[in-house]
Amino acid sequence: MRFPLHIATDMAKWQFQNKVAGNERYPIVLMLEPLYTCNLACIGCLPERHTGKLADRLSLEDCLKSVDECGAPVVSICGGEPTLYPEIVELIEGCIARKKQVILCTNGLELDDFYAKAKPHKRLLVNVHLDGMRETHDMVCAKEGVFDAAIEGIKEGLRRGYAVSTNTTVYRETSLEELEELAALLSPMGVQGILVSPGYHYEKITGGEEHFMFREEIEKKFKRVLQLSKSYAISSTPLFLEFAAGLRDYPCTPWGNPTRTPRGWKGPCYLVGERFYPTWKSFWNDVDWDYWSSRQDERCLNCKMHSGFEPSVVRHLGNSPADMLKMAYYQFGPRPGGKPTEVPV
Repeated sequence: MRFPLHIATDMAKWQFQNKVAGNERYPIVLMLEPLYTCNLACIGCLPERHTGKLADRLSLEDCLKSVDECGAPVVSICGGEPTLYPEIVELIEGCIARKKQVILCTNGLELDDFYAKAKPHKRLLVNVHLDGMRETHDMVCAKEGVFDAAIEGIKEGLRRGYAVSTNTTVYRETSLEELEELAALLSPMGVQGILVSPGYHYEKITGGEEHFMFREEIEKKFKRVLQLSKSYAISSTPLFLEFAAGLRDYPCTPWGNPTRTPRGWKGPCYLVGERFYPTWKSFWNDVDWDYWSSRQDERCLNCKMHSGFEPSVVRHLGNSPADMLKMAYYQFGPRPGGKPTEVPV
């Protein structure tokens, strides 16, 4: 199986409950940002995510209240750097007690300290950000040694019995040969998956706009990523990769991955902060979902982010028996492993 059975059954149960309740829209993954504090200032990150003060973080109580209000079966804890959150172990344990699947999104620099405090659990996935091999990743992170620390964190997590995956953003400079080299390195390690998503051109971000792609550039690169997914443990779904490659189209599902931050609920989506809402009710009821799902806003024109369109894959899956078979094969078919590769010196 591509993912543990409990994730598939939790998601199926959640979808069934919402269908029975007649809910046309419902969240799938909560993007929980308990803090903006970070130990890096990467080129692909909004300035707010590496300048926040630790004292301005969400309380543990507010975090768990957001988990309850949203109700989504998956909680992705991001930031900022979530391993810097003083109550991170208690937050993860609180989510697991609520039978949520937790994804801890980290740059890997503080994983030794996290492993010393936390324990592996079937409902915890450690997701380490890697934007290329050593030279590229350290350039994106604007700091030397980050790649080596991340690789060691992955290896140590797997040794200790944690489920570990990785997340890679593809930029304009990203070499597809290097991406394959990274996939060939990670797949034989036993990582649960390699999530690949495009960095798209939507607004000024730290490091300038020259790193981010327009739609045509994304589609060209992701035709190759789609091919690589047949040989390596790339966890992006085949239907999403076909969308990113320009082979199919979807409306956006901005409500699929609602984002809770120290400033409130971020609307309409994970990337575009049109407004921050003080309560879940105001966020859910006041965002113009029809407008944002139509992708007519100029900031959405080049967007092919997994946070908006993997939920669209789920939402439209029942429309095509062929797509349902393709996704079933993706989940239950043989898992690509790739060939062992040495980390370059």
